Amino acid sequence: MRYLLHLAYNGANYCGWQTQPGLPTVQQTLEQALTTLMRTPIAIVGCGRTDTGVHASDFYAHFDSDKAPEENLVFKLNSYLPADIVIYGLTAVASNFHARFSATARTYQYHVSTNRLPFAQGLYNRIYFQPDIDAMNEAAKVLMEYDDFTSFAKLHTDNKTNICHLTEAHWDRMCDSRMGGGEELVFTITSNRFLRNMVRSVTGTLLDVGRGKLDIAGLRHIIELKNRCAAGVSMPAQGLFLTKVQYDNDLLQTT
Repeated sequence: MRYLLHLAYNGANYCGWQTQPGLPTVQQTLEQALTTLMRTPIAIVGCGRTDTGVHASDFYAHFDSDKAPEENLVFKLNSYLPADIVIYGLTAVASNFHARFSATARTYQYHVSTNRLPFAQGLYNRIYFQPDIDAMNEAAKVLMEYDDFTSFAKLHTDNKTNICHLTEAHWDRMCDSRMGGGEELVFTITSNRFLRNMVRSVTGTLLDVGRGKLDIAGLRHIIELKNRCAAGVSMPAQGLFLTKVQYDNDLLQTT
């Protein structure tokens, strides 16, 4: 049987999702917990490969097992796992479901603020200028006109294509009372796929627009150059969240 885990994690203490020898990762931590509690070796496949320090408030991973999980496995996992990982649910899925390749779209959000937010430390990136959010939203609309994001892709990766089909890209102001009323600016972007480091470099480039260092014509030039060295800086990992993963409902039907 194939099973699907729905989870979330704070990535601050991990070297990304994917298992790496001698380094703490979310995948390794979760596999160890499942193997211990189910008393059989369990290997899991995640819906993506978040980088070191990146967070996920909506994440999925599948695993195969001949041994049916106990009904209270979710409770046991949440008791066993460190506090920065939470399991929301576990369900059986179709044998042809794949947590990564069956996903039809993913949404990321990047959080910045001009304020000091003591209750959001490690969850946003502080900036020291007042950005023009209207200009950044105009620039975000320009992104939607393109599908080749080579200029925002990390160099020397094994990507077979740098084509991504965006369906959403915009900035919003948000205020959370838990943060002492401090305002955040949140960049939301949705696509069928993302290149490594793409969201962080796109965010950095749009912030260049917001501070007046780059105009719309300049942004178009960067995209059309297809050269990573032309784009803005890659923003720190701590402000980035994977917030939504979408699947076709038919594949999520239990067997």
